[in-house]
Formats: sequence, C-alpha cells, structure tokens
Amino acid sequence: MKRAPDARVTVVVITRDRRDELLRTLGLLARLPERPPVIVVDNASRDGTAAAVRAAHPEMTLLTPGRNTGAVGRNLAVRQVTTEYVAFCDDDSWWEPGSLSAAAGVLDAHPALAGVVARIVVEPDGTEDPVVAELRDSPVPGPDWLPGPALGSFLAAATCLRVTAFRAAGGFSPRLWLGGEEELLATDLAVAGWWLAYREELTVHHAPSPARDATGRRVQGLRNTLWYTWLRRPLPAAVRRTWHLARTVPRDAASARAFGHALAGLPWVLAERRPVPPRVEHRLAALEEAQRTSTARRYVG
Repeated sequence: MKRAPDARVTVVVITRDRRDELLRTLGLLARLPERPPVIVVDNASRDGTAAAVRAAHPEMTLLTPGRNTGAVGRNLAVRQVTTEYVAFCDDDSWWEPGSLSAAAGVLDAHPALAGVVARIVVEPDGTEDPVVAELRDSPVPGPDWLPGPALGSFLAAATCLRVTAFRAAGGFSPRLWLGGEEELLATDLAVAGWWLAYREELTVHHAPSPARDATGRRVQGLRNTLWYTWLRRPLPAAVRRTWHLARTVPRDAASARAFGHALAGLPWVLAERRPVPPRVEHRLAALEEAQRTSTARRYVG
C-alpha cells in the first residue's frame, strides 16, 4: 500500500543551467517515501531547464522569475509554501529517504528550534563531506534541551527550517545574493531567540556539479563574509576577523576583487549595521578558532 504523504515539509530547489543534474535530483525527490511538495526556482537558465521540468514533473511547482535571483530564489519559493517546514536542497543534492520526516519530527518536538542540519555524504564515493566533522564537533554553547550540537550557521542545501522563523527573519539577503548567504540569516535567527542544531541521523547526498564558477563563488563568498562581519559583529570582532582574512586569503586578483566589492558596499553596510547582543556574540566568538582552521573557509578556487 502506498504511504500517505508527510504533510509537514516542502522541498525547495534553486537551479541555473544544470538541467540534467536537476532532473536527476527531482527524480530522486519524487521517489521519497514522504512524497513532499517540491518547488523549483529556475534562475533564468538558458539550457531548457524550465521546459524539461514541466515535461518530466508536472506535479511540481515551477517558478521562473525571469532573472538570476541567486539565493533569493528560495525566498520567492517560501512565499508559496503552505507546510510548517521547508527543506532546501541544491540541484546537485538530495535528501535521503526518511530524513525529511525525521527532521520534521525533531522540529515538532522542539518549538524553539528554527532548523536542523543534516549529515552530508559526497557522491559517488559515499564519503562524508569534511564540513560534517565541524558540525558534529561544533563549539557553540547551547541549552541542554537541544537535540544535537548547537550551530552558529547552517548549510542551506542540508537544512530543514521552520517556515515561520524563516519568514520572520526576512529570509536570505538580496544584498548578499549568493555565497555564504546563510551566515547572516542564521545570526538574525539567533538574535530573535531561535536555535539551530546538527542531527546525525539526517542525511543529504551531494554529487558536486562540474558546472560551477569556483573563482566567482570565492569572490562572492569572501565579499559576503566581510559584509556579514561588519553588519553584525561588534567592532573588536569585526576588526579581528577582517585582519585575519586580509592576512590569510590568497594574494591574487580574485581576493583583491572581493575586498574591492566589499569596500564599495561600505556605505550601505554601515547604514544597516546592527551589532548582535552579547548573548549571541558569545556563540559567534566560540566559532572563531574553528573558522580559522576550517577547510570550508579557505577562500581558494
């Protein structure tokens, strides 16, 4: 007998010019036992993505904003969500069967939890992504009731979030657009009193796409790290992190471009600057050593 859909979670996928990888992901999502609603945001693909999705998965909701909205495409999708929770994944990643229901169960049981982050397995070898060790060993202090290690940020493609919390925090920043965009949202959730946690039994699979602009993503990621730092960290922490980045990133044109873009945005950053309260800064400060040694924050490519 066919299992009834789990009515608690919607899956949101953003994509651009990765038609074949997206169709593989959507096929895997369609076969999940939870049978979640799926919303796809096509960020102005030029490879026939939209037509292919309509043909292969007419049951899924397809949004075509007509431009590359980056991570903000997730905001557009969440406006359409009617379930209590939303799980994100990329066009080259997918949730393991049973993980969406398990994530919803964790969120059901912990009303002050904004989201849960899953273990990431890299395909085709089935090895853990190196970031998993950082999630598992997170130094962020948290309350005893948390169902896993407390986190200071999250990876969108491996996270299930409470829709009300996401909307109240404003979703992903249009200014940051794409590249480390989760850090600002995670901090704003913390300021609002929410928590994030890692859950070992949840799994997301990631088959990294070869169709990616590693240098462009490095520029955006470094720029966004600098913007986030000056938007939310107290002055001593902002200076400390900026100085560390200036000393450790590759001395090349991409790094120079990232710092130049960050400097160009300084007027709006200062106008919108809202340093976090001490209780949240305590969590962020606990992450500094891990961030300095993280393989996920090398800003190379």
